[in-house]
Amino acid sequence: MKTMKGPAIFLAQFAGDEAPFNSLDEMAGWAGSLGYKGIQIPSWDGRLFDLKKAASSKTYCADVKGIVEEHGLEITELSTHLQGQLVAVNPLYDVAFDAFAAPEVRGDPKARTKWAINQVKLAAKASRNLGLDTQVSFTGAFAWPFIYPWPQRPPGLIEEGFDELAKRWRPIFDACEEQGVNVGFELHPGEDVFDGETFEMLLERVDNHPRCGINYDPSHFVLQCLDYLDFIDIYHERIVAFHVKDAEFNPTGKQGVYGGFQSWVNRAGRFRSLGDGQVDFSSIFSKLAQYDYDSWAVLEWECALKHPEEGAREGADFIKAHIIKVTERAFDDFADAGTDRKANRKMLGI
Repeated sequence: MKTMKGPAIFLAQFAGDEAPFNSLDEMAGWAGSLGYKGIQIPSWDGRLFDLKKAASSKTYCADVKGIVEEHGLEITELSTHLQGQLVAVNPLYDVAFDAFAAPEVRGDPKARTKWAINQVKLAAKASRNLGLDTQVSFTGAFAWPFIYPWPQRPPGLIEEGFDELAKRWRPIFDACEEQGVNVGFELHPGEDVFDGETFEMLLERVDNHPRCGINYDPSHFVLQCLDYLDFIDIYHERIVAFHVKDAEFNPTGKQGVYGGFQSWVNRAGRFRSLGDGQVDFSSIFSKLAQYDYDSWAVLEWECALKHPEEGAREGADFIKAHIIKVTERAFDDFADAGTDRKANRKMLGI
């Protein structure tokens, strides 16, 4: 049995223009002071990380690792959530998502797609140069606008969307295979791959590619009313990363899963700081330990109520308290009688 690593923290929700959140060195120091052992780096944030340089320079990567290690930390994964989002964009979202792209490709969907695909491939090279075996990402979305259709979806619409999604991701997976790096998708409403069924739809179309994995985040499953513990039983072999994020779902007579176009504070389903929501983390950590998950437990802080720095401070202790140091022996070994095959047969009466 294996013990997972942690606690770690995803830096994206905390990065900003003011110290200590505007440089990798200061953010690593801040995270280390809170008790974290690892950091997940948003690869798009130039204040913290130069993805292009990391993909081409082992020296730069050694320097980055050195900065992090000076604070007693490790890099857990690179995140390509924003670039992965741009691998597949329904035209309805062109304007909304254009800001995620480099300035030179904004307003040009074809150039933006090419840029995004290259970004995720660069992250695979950068991950290898950093000694990492996983990056975390989004799939992007063609079909999401038709999730609850009226009028009804025409035959073949969803299949066509997933065929194109697989066509775009297959060469990325192949590039990741060359580097020995997994892609762990955060299954997230807004993406075409948002639950187990949609993950299987993509997986089938890429011939069960070994680099197509899952960044397990139970918060998104709470808001979908999906059994997030059963999910681990079904897909544990594909779980390559873990976002520790809490959520709650409290439907009313006025709203349910769709939230009534309300703000985060007023939605029936909303993200919460660790321990403030409804996720059964004790069972999650137990199941992941049962299935030998030995990668990182990474806080992704999002909360409609609590201050982020308070959530980060509490999150380190919360994760540390939930990580199970797995046993090296069975609890009843003391009663081992040391029998052999002859004795076993005698006990069975054969």
